[in-house]
Amino acid sequence: MESQSDSERGTTTLGEVRSVLVLANLQKAAVRDCAAELVPWLRERVETVDQAGDIEDFERRRSRLAAEAAGRNLPDLVVVLGGDGAILGAVRAFASHPVPTLGINFGRVGFLASTPRGHWREALEGVLSGEGVLEPRMRLAARIRHVDGSSASAVALNDLVVSRAVHQGMMVLGLSVEDEWVTDYRADGLIIATPSGSTAHSLSAGGPILLSSMRCLVVTPICPQGLSYRPIVLHHESHLRLEVKHTSGAAVLAVDGQGFYDLGQGDCVEIARHPVPYPLLAWRDLDPYQRLRERLGWSGLIAPERLDGIAD
Repeated sequence: MESQSDSERGTTTLGEVRSVLVLANLQKAAVRDCAAELVPWLRERVETVDQAGDIEDFERRRSRLAAEAAGRNLPDLVVVLGGDGAILGAVRAFASHPVPTLGINFGRVGFLASTPRGHWREALEGVLSGEGVLEPRMRLAARIRHVDGSSASAVALNDLVVSRAVHQGMMVLGLSVEDEWVTDYRADGLIIATPSGSTAHSLSAGGPILLSSMRCLVVTPICPQGLSYRPIVLHHESHLRLEVKHTSGAAVLAVDGQGFYDLGQGDCVEIARHPVPYPLLAWRDLDPYQRLRERLGWSGLIAPERLDGIAD
């Protein structure tokens, strides 16, 4: 979401694009209309174009996509016709072996799916010509450790959220950074967000907007009981540990709002920066501040008659 030169934004030569996977929710009329033009347009320019249809189709293909990724049978480019949720689904499918991904926005927000739907030709022409504006997005690696000795791992592009179940009372979450205790939060939950995720759940909970190129993460409490609790921005190499010190019922870890892990009292989540960022592509002519104004509903304008006297 920042204003950057090409070198700062990560303009890169992707090389020849021979295979493209198009992920599109064809249940939406606007997506169907776009796909009806986009897919034939691509087939005239690349050797192989595969297409996944509706949400159910995408879910069925996810396991196959993961298997293909493990076997390195990967497309050169993934094009997603949808919103940020669809982008997150594609990122999960290729979590182990990231593929350059371009999002054409058909959602309500569109911070990850950054290309306006009316400009898909210009965006794809730039990518297929061998250059694309690459925005490497920081990811988070989480290790869930249960008191019974079992464990699990997860990777997030946007955020990791530890929260209480709907009908339970507040929980107590202990936060440590580099083995140094920070504080115990009595709250509905805690969000650990990347710069990409700063405009998602964290923002709605009062967290700051971070530039997508920043190397940091933000810790945002959800409805804390103590009014003095505020979001904390930490160094990107920080190692965090969240412990469920008290919960009156079930708790859960949500990974990008799509993967869920049950937590109990005494369980902990260890979080660090994933060593491999995810290669999202952006439209070269994108105005990042226009994106902020449009997505967040900022008018940015003051009527001339209201300017009178402001400087006095």
